[in-house]
Amino acid sequence: MQNDFLDTAIEFVKGVGPARAELLKKELGVFSIADMLNHFPFRFEDRRSITKIEKVKQTETYIQLIGKIQDFADEGVGKGKRLKAWLYDDTGTIELVWFQGAQWVKKKLNREQVFFVCGKAQEFRGFYNLPHPEIEVFDPETIKKEQRIKPIYALTELIKKRGLDSKALSQITFAIVHDPRFSIEEYLSASILTENNLIPNKEAYIKIHSPSSLDDVNHALRRLKFNELLDLQMKIVQRKTQHKLEVKGVVLDEIATKFNTFYSEHLPFPLTEAQKRVLREIRMDVKTGKQMNRLLQGDVGSGKTMVAWFTMLMAIDNGYQACLMAPTEILAQQHAETITEYAALVGLKVALHTGSTKTKQKRTVLADLEAGNIDIIIGTHALIEDTVNFKNLGMVVIDEQHRFGVEQRAKLWAKYKLPPHVLVMTATPIPRTLAMTVYGDLDVSVIDEMPPGRIPTKTVHKFKKHFTEVALFAEEQIKQGKQVYIVYPLIHESDKLDYQDLMSAYDDVVRYFPLPKYHISLMHGKLKPAEKEAEMQRFKEGKTQIMMATTVIEVGVNVPNATVMIIENAERFGLSQLHQLRGRVGRSSAQAYCILISGNKLSKTARQRLQAMEKTTDGFEIAALDMKLRGPGEIDGTKQSGLLDLKLSDIAKDDQLLYQCRAVAEKLLKEDPKLELPVNRALKLHLQQQSKGKVWRRIS
Repeated sequence: MQNDFLDTAIEFVKGVGPARAELLKKELGVFSIADMLNHFPFRFEDRRSITKIEKVKQTETYIQLIGKIQDFADEGVGKGKRLKAWLYDDTGTIELVWFQGAQWVKKKLNREQVFFVCGKAQEFRGFYNLPHPEIEVFDPETIKKEQRIKPIYALTELIKKRGLDSKALSQITFAIVHDPRFSIEEYLSASILTENNLIPNKEAYIKIHSPSSLDDVNHALRRLKFNELLDLQMKIVQRKTQHKLEVKGVVLDEIATKFNTFYSEHLPFPLTEAQKRVLREIRMDVKTGKQMNRLLQGDVGSGKTMVAWFTMLMAIDNGYQACLMAPTEILAQQHAETITEYAALVGLKVALHTGSTKTKQKRTVLADLEAGNIDIIIGTHALIEDTVNFKNLGMVVIDEQHRFGVEQRAKLWAKYKLPPHVLVMTATPIPRTLAMTVYGDLDVSVIDEMPPGRIPTKTVHKFKKHFTEVALFAEEQIKQGKQVYIVYPLIHESDKLDYQDLMSAYDDVVRYFPLPKYHISLMHGKLKPAEKEAEMQRFKEGKTQIMMATTVIEVGVNVPNATVMIIENAERFGLSQLHQLRGRVGRSSAQAYCILISGNKLSKTARQRLQAMEKTTDGFEIAALDMKLRGPGEIDGTKQSGLLDLKLSDIAKDDQLLYQCRAVAEKLLKEDPKLELPVNRALKLHLQQQSKGKVWRRIS
């Protein structure tokens, strides 16, 4: 039901008017009362107590003082100019400082008056001061109203300049939620509210904008975050449920000759229990007649390629073709080498198709593929071109799936009446909360066990001044017949960024590892595919002992003999990227080492990243910390997806609430898939209105 009060244009609200309304529309996207209510405070100040000056100490919370101005003075020149005033009460004196708006403040300062002052205290040269405090003449009645839990709203610079401050916004929202016409329909059932300890919707909006206590704030935030996360999970679970009900897939109900022969006669190493569990999950999917849509997570070196191989054999044993798509030519070539070696053991034909495939070879490959003469094709984005046609595609495996867009992936099977099964893989572990949101419509399998015999890579952090020590260590490893990676963040020198790059560092490395005693490969994104392949082959064959590279080697490079990974300017890399690079070593039973080299000046976040790398090799632990440091919107391309456009919730911090909402969504849709029961009709209407983008209906 439409709520006319919530639809009211913002200019008709008391305290707004045409001029302020234009500002709110332009700067905050607030057009109506509903929009104003959904512009939530981003923090709250507890102004219920007055602090005596002698009790002031540095704190993150705001404090309130009452006193008189003893003196004031202008100090400094130019950008360093500031206004100082000294406030005193019966216990002491404290300095107030303004770096802007001095003239306006001066007009308010009067030694004869008592002032109410609010701000954050900080220590400077052994004394406390309050920079840019709020200050107004003390009026017992007015101040009594101010002594409350005060919502603080986000503002733009233009709004501030026009005099529309957080206090004004608070007055507007206060008037709205206390208006007799204010009403918000409850769309969750009484049982959901009770079972999840939630206050009613209307009460939550009153308490978020006009709290009487910190408990009010906590109850309101819990309900409003629940609204956001439940909306998200309902959408995801509905999509997943609909896919399972409506999208048919090829039936792969035979485990036959190729699968069994390879498993019993050619398996290069025993499968881990985690690999077996994942294969059972895939096996259950592909024989149902519904399209499999599964995400396979596994840390670097956990054996995802072997799982992918057996998954493709399931399709081939049932008379279908399979394809594997990788984001880079290096990774595609790496997969082609491995899969071709396996395929030869069971008499299967494998082809490689990338952007650099020669025209004549491309024609032959595409003709054989369409005729059904190729069992498995491996390639890059080239596989989604319109010229690529299969005779009977049954299985699609996509490696490092986050590097492909959803539409790119879908092109592989959109042309077929009966879509193939889809297995998307990632070696970048995804925190559970992110997997439940960004990939929540996929079934998720996790390989959480490493193959036997793998020794965890030792990771240490060193500063640039220690490079000689690092080089000597690397030389010892080379003398033992091992190989070394040295990775840099750039290809060519940058005037803006003060860190070493690949080309300028070459001469430095040669001084430590002189030619021709040592041989060095160079690998970066600007090399032509044939040049990359040649450099990679030299290193794999042991003809070069050192590979200097950019992050082009982040995925796909597999040289078990390489035992040392040196990462220059490690502070410039993200945590998951550092973990991926570390995964290029430690791929045999020999002890491997990852050495992180940084500049002397480290930010707090950079230091945390490097310490985390030293502390653990667990990719899931790394991923969880990475999400906390960077925020979920920066991980795995989700900032562009729009899926995590949350106003109040943070899936890294509100994980327990997210799990709760997922459970509620799954239970609701299991019991009532179309939300047709009377108790769920209000929720159904709410979700329909949400999908139409009706802002006011988000809260009705």
